[in-house]
Amino acid sequence: MAALKFRGKKRGEQTEYFFDYTLLYVVFFLLAFGLIMIYSASSYTAFQDYSGDSGHFMKRQLIAIIMGLVAMVVVANVDYHFWRRFYVVGYVVAVIAIFLVLTPLGIESHGARRWFKIPGIGLQVQPAELAKLCMILFLAVLVCKIGKNIGTIKGLAMMLGSQLPIFLLLWRVTSNMSSALIVMAIALLMSFVASPYYKHFVVMGLAGAAGAAAIVWYAVYSAGKGSFRMGRIVAWLNPESQAQDKGFQTLQGLYAIGSGGIWGKGLGQSMQKLKFLPESQNDMIFSIICEELGLFGAIAVIAMFIMLIWRMMIIANNSPDLFGAMLVVGVIGHIAVQSILNIAVVTNTIPNTGISLPFISYGGTSVMFLLIEIGLVLSVAKRIQLKEM
Repeated sequence: MAALKFRGKKRGEQTEYFFDYTLLYVVFFLLAFGLIMIYSASSYTAFQDYSGDSGHFMKRQLIAIIMGLVAMVVVANVDYHFWRRFYVVGYVVAVIAIFLVLTPLGIESHGARRWFKIPGIGLQVQPAELAKLCMILFLAVLVCKIGKNIGTIKGLAMMLGSQLPIFLLLWRVTSNMSSALIVMAIALLMSFVASPYYKHFVVMGLAGAAGAAAIVWYAVYSAGKGSFRMGRIVAWLNPESQAQDKGFQTLQGLYAIGSGGIWGKGLGQSMQKLKFLPESQNDMIFSIICEELGLFGAIAVIAMFIMLIWRMMIIANNSPDLFGAMLVVGVIGHIAVQSILNIAVVTNTIPNTGISLPFISYGGTSVMFLLIEIGLVLSVAKRIQLKEM
């Protein structure tokens, strides 16, 4: 644990404030490692598709990281209570941003409109990432307003109901079911942590498990007919049966993981990245990590995420107030759920859905907003007095 010292104004006393350098080092490691793996996973494709520029994706990611770090420093040095007054504005901005994908500013890629371009600077923004940040702020304020009633059915309904419009818009307008589920998971986790009672969550967990089992049964019974997502469930259960269609990416990812062994083939030596594995620098980058660095590299990455979450849990437990704690819990939920879902998809533990690995996968909007969230966490940490810990 490291601390910064500031001279107090009362009686000339010196007060120590907590600053988590370990958290910062882990974030820097993940960013640097992500740049290395993006270059390794995308250099062949970038060389062919961008006139010999093998570092195309890495350079774009580096620009996004620099912008994100600047924003992180600014947010970390602003008292996190300042943002509380903007919780409604943030919610409205998130809704407007989602609808922007339907305007001429919207950008279509891979059969979905999930981005919009900011005129003048050409910056592409994925509103789903903005929505996650805005929902963390909104729900943190809402927990404080509900207070002790958070453990009641009414309080829980307010928490889950407030995220429902964003959930539906992400799902129906941007066709981004994975981001919609992450928003719901953030709301559930924040409600769970704030509530003194757990029986409601046990009931919801059982109901969710029963619903998931029913969906899987229906997908198998209908042989995947009826919707694209039903087909993905069938491909998840038996990817070999759709090796040339919906199961192709999953199989190629599993080939990469299996061929890496314990120690891997060596950095830069992946075969699957040679246009065999779609989205190798994005959603499926964990497969390339496993292929090149083996089981050892995969465990090391998972360990870094565990350390990151652990450090944020320490900050949340020692936060000066409930609002700060809920902000940090929301960030924990975002990073933890997204990391787990990405690794689960890559290893075929759950059906395939497009979701990136935080700080490592290629995606400028994602890394920028993640760094802003880390800025919020550091802002909370900087206001913890060591004598309170």
